[in-house]
Amino acid sequence: MAKALVFIDNPGAALKKSSLELLAIARSLGEAAVAFNGELNDDVAAALGAHGATAVYLPSATDLDNYLVSPKAAYLAAAVAASGADTVLVENTADGKEIAARLGVKLNAGVITDVVGVDADGTAHKSVLAGSYTTTAKARTAVAILAVKPNSVDVDAPVGAGAPETITVEVPADAAANAARITGRTEKPASGRPELTEARIVVAGGRGVDGDFGPLEELADALGGAVGASRAATDAGWIGHDYQVGQTGKTVSPQLYISAGISGAIQQKAGMQTSKVIVAINKDAESPVFEIADFGIVGDLFKVVPQATEEIKKRKG
Repeated sequence: MAKALVFIDNPGAALKKSSLELLAIARSLGEAAVAFNGELNDDVAAALGAHGATAVYLPSATDLDNYLVSPKAAYLAAAVAASGADTVLVENTADGKEIAARLGVKLNAGVITDVVGVDADGTAHKSVLAGSYTTTAKARTAVAILAVKPNSVDVDAPVGAGAPETITVEVPADAAANAARITGRTEKPASGRPELTEARIVVAGGRGVDGDFGPLEELADALGGAVGASRAATDAGWIGHDYQVGQTGKTVSPQLYISAGISGAIQQKAGMQTSKVIVAINKDAESPVFEIADFGIVGDLFKVVPQATEEIKKRKG
């Protein structure tokens, strides 16, 4: 029976939706196991079992987060050996893709990134050329490593199983991997909004907001969504770079993406074109964003967005 190993890195007190999506894919491939880095509390362990994990592999080292990603790749390689997995699933984040690449070198394994779907035989559907096309690919190596975009698959309903078996794997010591140490961290203030890459709804602003993200934040809050931005907006200092969506920012694939005051250049499309529904608001009727939008509004965002927010609040209230 095929075995799939899901890497879950520091989910916190509860599993993230993206982790549950990876478990859903793992179960469709065969027996599902988890390589877990972080504090495994009883609730998380129960949730892993409920979503199909038969075993959870824990690293012998407790300081993996004190370094860059190399020790995590070494731990994951040890977990693959211990589990006998033929498929490894990671999140399609900057760290996830680097870990996948390093793991691929260690295992001489095929690596496929930007995955938006996986067939039961392991064939991956991959988003390419800024989301303009979807291709299929399958690794011919003994182990396949897939980096999957969030919001790409539906989460299975819990199956109600008990907590899975926990197994500790030895992390090999590697002086080179531990050469760069993290000396400090600053916690990002909580906004109360969902994580940008996992949000089902994203409201993004660009040069057209002219420094004022207030109306977009109100709309995002009314919809229960996240706020995003173009590179032009982040470079101008109007909002932090961790909100940037695009080729040099974060990749999102929400159910609904609202673009306000963004021209829709290819760099922006690269980060959001796989969104299920795209709504564009722009004063320029010739803006490239309307070429990919499912719905377009030619108008002033400072008039359109507040009206939409008010109407949504009325319907919710």
